[in-house]
Amino acid sequence: MADVSTGKTTLEDLAKLAGVSTSTVSRALNDHPLISTATKQRIWTLARNHDYAFRQSMPTAPIGAEGSIVVVTPYFHGRPLPLSHPFFLELLASIGEAARARDCDFIVSHVAPATYEDLVLATTTSRASGVIFLGQSAMHKELNRLSETNARFVVWGAKLPGQNYRSIGSDNVLGGTRATSHLARLGRRRIAFVGGTDPEAMQRRRGYQTALKEAGLEFDPNLVCDVEFELESAEAAVSGLLQRGIEFDGVVGASDLIALGAIRALGRFGRTVPGDVSVVGYDDMLLSRLSTPALTTIRQDTREAEHDRPILNSSAARSAWDCWHFPRPAIRFATRQSVHRPG
Repeated sequence: MADVSTGKTTLEDLAKLAGVSTSTVSRALNDHPLISTATKQRIWTLARNHDYAFRQSMPTAPIGAEGSIVVVTPYFHGRPLPLSHPFFLELLASIGEAARARDCDFIVSHVAPATYEDLVLATTTSRASGVIFLGQSAMHKELNRLSETNARFVVWGAKLPGQNYRSIGSDNVLGGTRATSHLARLGRRRIAFVGGTDPEAMQRRRGYQTALKEAGLEFDPNLVCDVEFELESAEAAVSGLLQRGIEFDGVVGASDLIALGAIRALGRFGRTVPGDVSVVGYDDMLLSRLSTPALTTIRQDTREAEHDRPILNSSAARSAWDCWHFPRPAIRFATRQSVHRPG
């Protein structure tokens, strides 16, 4: 019988305990579709209780799911994108709800790709039905190359020229245009843009410049701040504008967290929002509704992005990453207390 003390339980031991053949145990442990969910669950329970040494190739997710999804965050500026970022947490929640609605499991991978080889590793070393990359980082060419393989993946991110892979994301240029145009219509004339150099932020910056031109406002490169994807970086950048005496009466943040960093900097320098400076963010995170003042923002509905189109075709979840129909999630303007006419 199984030598539990040394963890040397074999397939034959599990077969005897379960009253089935060795081949049935092997198929159950590998989540084979011909084995019933009840049998898989019974054999996995026996395997865990008797310290069976699971092979790395075996599934780690609960047995009985229609499929599984791995979520991966690439490197950006030499480090992994932080999973603690509020927007990513909300995006993960939306993916999880969509997966649960389709009887799928999802796993957040420890892999943070920085090279093409890392992308291949992320898409080929698990039993997942497919992979979702949160952001393109600077890996557009590598993702295009990956699309030439049989890897099943999709990217939450921007639509870029020459793109051969599938991505989901809002119309960033339109969103940046709407945010800036709203401030211009309110009479704001010196509007700053605070954002990063990732593809989505750069598209929002293009929208900002388009709106300035349409409103007849001069583009001033001194009003553009390159920041990291975090509140402290935005706070420091806006503080720098104020310290240098650069006048502005509006701020477009490439994300809500960046906009909230701008508001914090303005408060430290005695500027009121929206009296002295109106501020608009992007994403409509929960934090934007809880801040003081509540943040006006461009809403991109992550729940709509994940729920309104099937992530997996349940009937083929184990063998195909299917049913791609990716119209962009709609953007909506959420007007709150951080914008007002001057005076």
